[in-house]
Amino acid sequence: MAKKVVVGMSGGVDSSVAAYLLKKAGYEVIGVTMQIWQKDDNAENSCCGLSAIDDARRVAQMIDIPHYVMNFRDDFKKNVIEYFVDEYKIGRTPNPCIACNRYVKWESLLTKSLQIGADFIATGHYANIVENAGRYQLKQSKTLKKDQTYALYNLTQHQLKHTLMPLGEYTKEEVREIAKEIGLLVANKPDSQEICFVTDNNYANYIEQLTDIKSVRGNFIDKDGKVLGKHKGIINYTIGQRKGLGIAFGKPTFVTKINAEDNTITLGDDMDLFTNTIYATNPNFMAFDNFEGEIKALGKIRYSHKPSPCTVNITEDKLKFTFSEPQRAPTPGQAIVFYQDDLVIGGATIM
Repeated sequence: MAKKVVVGMSGGVDSSVAAYLLKKAGYEVIGVTMQIWQKDDNAENSCCGLSAIDDARRVAQMIDIPHYVMNFRDDFKKNVIEYFVDEYKIGRTPNPCIACNRYVKWESLLTKSLQIGADFIATGHYANIVENAGRYQLKQSKTLKKDQTYALYNLTQHQLKHTLMPLGEYTKEEVREIAKEIGLLVANKPDSQEICFVTDNNYANYIEQLTDIKSVRGNFIDKDGKVLGKHKGIINYTIGQRKGLGIAFGKPTFVTKINAEDNTITLGDDMDLFTNTIYATNPNFMAFDNFEGEIKALGKIRYSHKPSPCTVNITEDKLKFTFSEPQRAPTPGQAIVFYQDDLVIGGATIM
């Protein structure tokens, strides 16, 4: 009897081809689009919105699989939107895609899929899953340019055990070519960009409209505490930011620290953004349950960052990353993921 797999279909080319490849491989495939938008009046532009549902449904009809819409509005609001707002309130920069992967695309979808008798869920992510000594790890995809293991580091062993990622051995170009060959209308559909629920990329305005939070002006200071001017509210800024400061110094000036307690933002030179040592909390390990001593690894501090050699230690309840070369603008709230060769060892949240 064929194994049953629920494919999360966003209406894009990647998840569409993933569903096709799994059916071709002999699985019983069910297509599911997640309903996560919060208001019907913005459903058209939201991730997995009305147009995405239409595209996913047409693909499902073309490759002859059933397609359903599952409502995850409440899960998305709690685990992604509220987290996003809370992090900005305390001067950190959240990564909502990682939260969505962990708690919605996997936890919520997997739970419901297992309840209806599925063996696996699958997505169109560019990554591989391998099993080593009874543990499941992420392995980087065929093309590092599209590799998405950084955004998936927080998946649990249970989730990885019940997940298929059929695109891990394909390039984006190969995926689009497959879509063209089988006549999918989404073959040339552009990739989604930025944060799906903030359609104009104005995070501060989104937070103010969604909540009672209003931007409170405070002081720009230098590293010695000297007041340099006024900022328009900490939710408008992130570490490493140069543009949009609203103040000119006659030289490149960057946000180097955000302090929510006294509502100050420290500005400095580019060199002030570099450090060899990064601390992180809330770790998730794939290679083991926990570890002692130290690990030599390659650390990655943002999605587009090139992994850099580092040593990882446990210090009290935190991970300490010591890099061979200084890293620019490690940002509190963002993820740091560490690898050995092409395998994800684990990751954590930068402090």
